[in-house]
Amino acid sequence: MPPKIDVEQRRARLGVRHHLAVPATTTREAIAGVALHATDPATVHLSVAARLGRPAVPDVERVLYQERTCLRLLGMRRTVFVTDLETAALVQHGCSADVAARHRRLLEKELGQQGHPENVPEPTTWLAEVETAVEAALHNLGSATATQLAGVEPRLRQQLLMYEGKPYEAISNVTSRVLFQLAADGRIVRGRPRGTWLSTQYVWHPLREWIPDGLKSWEPDAARTELARLWLRAYGPAPVSDLRWWTGWTIGQTSRALAGVAAVEVELDGVTGLVPADDLEPVASPEPWAALLPSLDPTAMGWQDRRWFLGEHQKALFDRAGNIGPTVWANGRIVGGWAQRATGEVVHRLLENVSSEERRLVDEAVGHCATWLGGTRVTPRMRTPLERELAT
Repeated sequence: MPPKIDVEQRRARLGVRHHLAVPATTTREAIAGVALHATDPATVHLSVAARLGRPAVPDVERVLYQERTCLRLLGMRRTVFVTDLETAALVQHGCSADVAARHRRLLEKELGQQGHPENVPEPTTWLAEVETAVEAALHNLGSATATQLAGVEPRLRQQLLMYEGKPYEAISNVTSRVLFQLAADGRIVRGRPRGTWLSTQYVWHPLREWIPDGLKSWEPDAARTELARLWLRAYGPAPVSDLRWWTGWTIGQTSRALAGVAAVEVELDGVTGLVPADDLEPVASPEPWAALLPSLDPTAMGWQDRRWFLGEHQKALFDRAGNIGPTVWANGRIVGGWAQRATGEVVHRLLENVSSEERRLVDEAVGHCATWLGGTRVTPRMRTPLERELAT
C-alpha cells in the first residue's frame, strides 16, 4: 500500500512552501518558491506582498527592472509568469517553445487565409522577415512600445479579419501577435511598463540586451524534468493530472518528464498522487495563518483539482473561463473572497464558518492588504461574481 498524505498535511505544505504561513525573507525567495502569475500586472506585486508580509512594489520592480534577476515571460498554458532566471530557462525550453511553435503555425495560416484586405502570399517568409526587422528596430532603438515599433516597421499594421460572419467579427492589426511570437520564442522580453505598476503597456527589449548572458540552454525533455521536480517540491503531493494541467504538456511529455524524477506514489484521499522520494516526512503544522491573495495568484491556480482547499466556492470565486478572483485564506483553505470599492476600501466576505481565531487573523490580513494598497485602486482584469458584488 502506498503511504497516505492527508488533506491537513497538504494544507500545511501549502502554507509553508508558498510562504503564506512562514513569510519569505526576500523578494527573490517569494518569487522562486512558486512561479507567480503576471497576466494581470497587479497580481505579481500583491502576491509578493502577501508572501513578504509588507508592501512589495519597490522590491518587485528592483529585481525585475534594475537587478534583472527575475523575468516576466510567457510560459505554461500561454500564461505570463514572473520567475527567477534559472526557472525562466526551464520554462522557456520546457513550455514556451511549444507554445511558440503552435502560435507560429496558427499565425502563418491566418496570414495566408484571413488577411485584410488581402492575404499575405508567402506568410512563412513574410513573418520571418518582419520578425527580423522588429528585432533590428529594437536593437537600434534600445527599447520600444508596440506602437513605436509599428511606426518603424509598417508591416506590423498588416490586418487580419477574424471570425468573419460572426456577431463578434473583428479586424485587428498583427502587431501584438508578432510581438507575442517573438516573446514566446525567447527573442524579446517585456521591460518596465509605461505608467504605474498596474499598466499593461510594456516597453519591449531584445532578450540578449536585457539579460546579456541570455537564458541557459536546455534540451526540452531535460528542462521538463527539472520543471516537474520543482513543481512537485512546491505543489506536491499531487496527481499527475495536476502537473499536466499546470504545464500544458502532452501525456507523453509528462511521462518523459516524470521518468527522470525520483518520485513515489502516495494516497491522497482516494486519489493517487506523486511526491519526491525524499519528501515523505510530514511537514510540521505551522502557526495559524490567514492571507488575502489576489486574482490569479499561483497558489489558487496551481492545481487542476482544487477541492481539497476550495471546497464549494467555485461558482462565487471563478469566472466562466476558469480564472480565480481575489481570495481569503485561512490555514490552507479558501474561506472567502475580497475586493476593493471605488473609494479604495478593502472589503471581504467569508463563505463558510471559521473559528474566532481564524476570523481575527482574517481581519488582520484585510488590514495588511489595505496598508499595502494605500490609495491605489486595483480592479482585476478577470472579474468574478463575488468580486463584482463586493466592489459595488
